[in-house]
Amino acid sequence: MADTTEGGAVPAAGVEAGPTVRVPGAEHQRAVRLGDLTTVGTAAEGHTVLADWAHLHASGTARPKPVPGLQIDGYFPAETRLNPHHGWHHDAQFVLRLPDDWNGKLVVTAAPGIRRQYAGDRIIADGALAAGYAYAATDKGNSGPDFHTAGRRPGDALVDWSRRLSELAVAARMVVRRHYGTEPHRTYVTGISNGGYLTRIQLERHPDLYDGGVDWEGPLWRAEGPNLFTHLPAMLAHYPRYRDSGDRDAWARLIDAGLPAGSEFLWQIHHRTYWDLTQRTYRAVFDPHYPGPLLPPAGIPFGGTGEAGSDADYDYPNRPGAVHEAVARVELTGAIGKPLLSLHGTLDAFLPITLHSDRYADLVTAAGRGRLHRQYRIEGGNHVDGFCDLFPRRLRPLLPAYRTVFKALEDWVERGTNPPSSRTVAWHEGVDDGDIRTW
Repeated sequence: MADTTEGGAVPAAGVEAGPTVRVPGAEHQRAVRLGDLTTVGTAAEGHTVLADWAHLHASGTARPKPVPGLQIDGYFPAETRLNPHHGWHHDAQFVLRLPDDWNGKLVVTAAPGIRRQYAGDRIIADGALAAGYAYAATDKGNSGPDFHTAGRRPGDALVDWSRRLSELAVAARMVVRRHYGTEPHRTYVTGISNGGYLTRIQLERHPDLYDGGVDWEGPLWRAEGPNLFTHLPAMLAHYPRYRDSGDRDAWARLIDAGLPAGSEFLWQIHHRTYWDLTQRTYRAVFDPHYPGPLLPPAGIPFGGTGEAGSDADYDYPNRPGAVHEAVARVELTGAIGKPLLSLHGTLDAFLPITLHSDRYADLVTAAGRGRLHRQYRIEGGNHVDGFCDLFPRRLRPLLPAYRTVFKALEDWVERGTNPPSSRTVAWHEGVDDGDIRTW
C-alpha cells in the first residue's frame, strides 16, 4: 500500500524499434528491441526502475533466463504529473513487453502501494515473460506520496486506478493482436497489495476483459468496513504505548484491531514505514477536510493521541456520511464474474488477513460466486518478501506460493482442473511451495 520509493528511469540503452504497433489511446510511446526483457536485462540497460520493485522480493529469488523481445513505454492522457519516470513527469504511464517466443497469452497488472509501473517487474513480469506471456503494467494513473492530490472529488484517486487498469487491458489486447497477428487466447489479471485489490474489482466490474485472476493480498474496501480506516488508527494510537512499556492492554487492543498474534516482531518496522503514511495519505483521498483548515490534508506525521488533527484519533464510523459515500465508490462486493484465486500471508502486519482476505472470501460466498473463488492462507507469510531478509527463518517468502497459485489458475481455466480447495497452507521447512502436491 504505502511506499516512499522515488526515482526515475536512467538513460536507456537498446535498439530503437523504429515504426511499430501503436498503443491505442496513448498520448506518447517509445519502443525498443531488447535482448532480454526480464530484470536481468532491463536493469542493466536502463529499461526498468529498480526503486519501483525494491524490497518486494527476497534476496534468494532465482533469476530467469533471457527473454528477447519488444518493450513499449508510454503514457495515456492525464492531468497530473506525479510520475517522474523517463523525465516525462506525467501520470498514467505504462510498460508493455512482447516476447519473441510468445505463448499466445497476456498478463495485465497494476502497481502495488504508491509505486509505479515497474513495481511488478521482479515478482510478476520475470516469471510471466519466462513462460512466454506478453506483459502489461500501469502506474494506476497516480502514484507517489502525493497521489492523494489527484482528482477533484473525494475518492477520485482510487476510482482512477480501476479505470486505468481496464484502459490498459483493452489497449494491450489490441497491441497483442496487431503485433502477433492474433488475439491473445487467454488474458489474466493479477497483482500484489493494491494490485490485488484491482484484480478483484476488475473481475467484479469488467469480467469480460479477462479469463481469470490471482489476487495477492489485496486490501478490502467497504463503506461500512472493514477498510484501512477501521484498523490503522488503532495501531497508531496503541502501538507507541506497547513499544515504550510493553503495556498488555495496548497489546490486547492491537490484537483486537486485527494484528495477528505472533507478528509482534514486525510491528516496529510497520509502524515506521507503513501504518502512519498509509493512514494519512489514503484518508486524505476520502476525507481531506478531517485535519481542519489550518493543517495539511495528509495530516501530521506520527501525531499522537490528543494532538490536533492526529490520525491516531481518526474515528471513521462517526465521520460524515459523505466520507462513507466516497469509500463506497471503490468498495468491493464479491460479485466476481471470472475465476479468482487469492493468497495472503497469515503474518501480514499491514493488511491483516482476517480483515482483508477472510472477509473478502465471505463476500464472494455471500454474492453466490463461491464456485469461482479459492482462498489460500499462507502460514508464515508477511506483506512483502523483502522482510524475509530482515527476519530470516521467521518469515516465509510468498513468491513461490504465488507462482503455484498462478499455475493452478491456468490449469483451472485452460484444462478444467479444479484447484485445491480453500485452505491454510502449513509451513514445513524444506517443503517446496512451488509443488502444489505439497498443499
